This record gives sequence, C-alpha cells and structure tokens, in this order.
Amino acid sequence: MKVLFAATACFALTGCPPTYPKCDSDANCSEKGEVCVQGQCQECAADQNCPKGFVCKASKCVPKSECDNDAQCGEGKACRAGKCEVAQAPKPEGACSTNEDCPSGQECRAGQCADKPVVEKACDWEPVQFGFNDSALTDAARSQLSQLADCIKEGPRKVTLAGHADERGTEEYNLQLSNRRAASVEKYLEDLGVPASKLGTLGYGETRPVDSGHDEDAWAKNRRVEFAR
Repeated sequence: MKVLFAATACFALTGCPPTYPKCDSDANCSEKGEVCVQGQCQECAADQNCPKGFVCKASKCVPKSECDNDAQCGEGKACRAGKCEVAQAPKPEGACSTNEDCPSGQECRAGQCADKPVVEKACDWEPVQFGFNDSALTDAARSQLSQLADCIKEGPRKVTLAGHADERGTEEYNLQLSNRRAASVEKYLEDLGVPASKLGTLGYGETRPVDSGHDEDAWAKNRRVEFAR
C-alpha cells in the first residue's frame, strides 16, 4: 500500500520522469550525455551536439565528410565515398581493358577496341558434280547445297558459281552446258532463300579442267560447278 501511495503521490504532485530511453526533454537524457529527439534519448539532434569534426546523421555523430560532390574537391579531383581523390584520366577513344568496354560487334585487343573477326561456318565448298551431258542436280548435290545455303546467306562475300564441262562435245555446246549447270545451282540456292545479290554465275565450258586425263574418271571430275569467293 505504501508503494502504491508513493507512486500515486508522484504523479499527483510533481509527475514522474519517463524511463530511459524515453524522454520529455534534454534533461531526461543529460545523464547519458544525450539529447531528447522525438521522445527518445539520442546521441544528437543537430551538428552542434557533436564533437568538433563530427556531424549529426540519423541521430548519430559521425566523422564529417571531406566532400559531398566533385565540385567541392577542386580541379583534377573527384568525391569518392566522402573523400577527395585524384580523378582518373578519361580513357582515350577506343581504349579498353576488357571486352565490356567496347561497343557491340567489337572486342578488346591489345588495349584497343577492334572489330571481331568474321568466323565462317565450316561449310562444304567442294564442287557440285553433274552427270554426262546433264545440268540437273543429283540428290547428293541437293543435299550439299541445302547445307551450303546458310553459309552463303551469312557469309560476308558474294559467291560466284563457276560452271564447267568435260572435253567431249563442241566448244560452243560445252560453254552453254556449263552455263546451264551454274544456273541450276543458282536457282536451287535462291529457292532455299539465298538472295540473288549474293550469287553470280559464269560458264567456262571445257577450258578449265581439273583433270587433264581423257577417261571417265577425269571427265566426271570436270563436270562441275565450283564456288568462287
């Protein structure tokens, strides 16, 4: 009963001080060397509550920053994490340390951004062979051209289709036959989606044999369309 009476008397007569860290005024926090901030004892409420060289941030005294922005540091320096540091000189145009420093389509080589080398697919550029006195594509030729079409489409250069014939027949007829063979290959590639601008044709007739023999093995090798790039 005495304790209850004393507490009642405290509130009735003078009012009891709040329990730390709660406060009504700085006086409630002075024993801890703190100030009252919105009903709580805190280390500081303003810079003047802090020692020299410190500032009040989030109710705590922290060392004062040397700078807040680059303008406060002077020429040749930049503000980094509150300190003025010598600014790095800008890299010369095109200079790099890693591939990430270079624009798309380039890579870092010997400290300079350079175009990435064009890497062509592994493609079968072997000549397309034809039957005797024939300009029609064989199944093997169609299969080869189907695989080659993407290489030509994605390649950086135009491809010339050079037609050839074996030595049998007249020179004029063989020239026409070699042109028809080149045209057959061109049409099939265009049907596969190769732009006409990526292709060209030439007929050489019998004038450029790869085998100078006069038998069927030699003639078979000479009936062909080559890919000139």
